[in-house]
Amino acid sequence: QVQLVESGGGLVQAGGSLRLSCAASGRTVSTYAMGWFRQVPGKEREFVAGIRWSGGSTYYADSVKGRFTISRDNAKNTVYLQMNSLKPEDTAVYYCAAIRAVVLTTNPSAYDYWGQGTQVTVSS
Repeated sequence: QVQLVESGGGLVQAGGSLRLSCAASGRTVSTYAMGWFRQVPGKEREFVAGIRWSGGSTYYADSVKGRFTISRDNAKNTVYLQMNSLKPEDTAVYYCAAIRAVVLTTNPSAYDYWGQGTQVTVSS
């Protein structure tokens, strides 16, 4: 079993930055692909960014490309999401997820483990 705990969410003004962290415990996730998703009430969970176990390959949703950066520190069993130039439409609950696979996928149903989420609110 893997437990994922997100942190770093909060309230920020448009144009500001936040850095989310996802700490894994219970088992090393160094060989798992990791993803960040977000969800607003009444909408489906949306893929934001993903990173392969080696950290060499990353993938971003078009809506965040150029503004968000995903990274991982396998020694710390932690994944990060640096969010810059935040917009009000980035407001959501952000979730970290792990998949026991080498390849990345944007499909939330494919992920094996999820964190509890952290709220990000961007004011205009």
